[in-house]
Amino acid sequence: MEIELDVTKSIEQNAEIFFEKAKKAKKKLEGAGKALYESRKKLEKLEKEKEKELEKIKEKAVEKKERKKEWYEKFHWFISSEGFLCIGGRDATSNEIVIKKHAEENDLVLHTDMAGSPFFVIKDGQKASEETIKEAAQATASYSKAWKLGLSVLDVFYVKPEQVTKKSKSGEFMVKGAFMVYGKTQYLRPSLEMGIGIKDGQVIGGPVGAVKKNAEKFVVVVPGKLKKSDVAKKIKKKIGGDLDDIIKFLPSGGCGMK
Repeated sequence: MEIELDVTKSIEQNAEIFFEKAKKAKKKLEGAGKALYESRKKLEKLEKEKEKELEKIKEKAVEKKERKKEWYEKFHWFISSEGFLCIGGRDATSNEIVIKKHAEENDLVLHTDMAGSPFFVIKDGQKASEETIKEAAQATASYSKAWKLGLSVLDVFYVKPEQVTKKSKSGEFMVKGAFMVYGKTQYLRPSLEMGIGIKDGQVIGGPVGAVKKNAEKFVVVVPGKLKKSDVAKKIKKKIGGDLDDIIKFLPSGGCGMK
């Protein structure tokens, strides 16, 4: 080890200089040690928080995986404010399934005169009041092409299942998802708006009255100019829930929030 001395100063003065330098070095070392200790504490805290967040994510993933989906969840669906199950087609294929497989004697069937509309079925709908029928009409209108066109209202009719058939007039061909409707039809004119809510941690969606009745908290969505994905993110911030589940309940086309 080499030490440089200032020959112009006495031994005592040189010693004083090195003593002061040693004091400063000691302070710096103490400061560095303290900073290192604080950094380690912060790192340990972040690691614990990270572990907690990972556990939460794992728990949510397990819950989502373990939840058994009901048969009707592959369609448009909701539970009316009176407790009636209502299901509707998402496309031509599911329209076929809804009518051919799930429309039964005591149900009601709803549709519009506009191409690109779903068929909705109210299970045991002939026992339902006008309130449930109005809700199903709103769902039928909102999931139709009218939403994408930006319409605010649409005529929807309802009939008994036996009035809906694949038997067409001579010379006419019935494409997949299309049916002939015979006999008396009754019309409603619902507004196009939907509710998206949370019930027991699960996302639910459908006509506003039904969602308002069943959800712990909800928002109302109307036709608009915002992207469906952007609106879904805003809804998630307000009510929580899974983003993909929210998107599934939103109609096709631009959206806005009330």
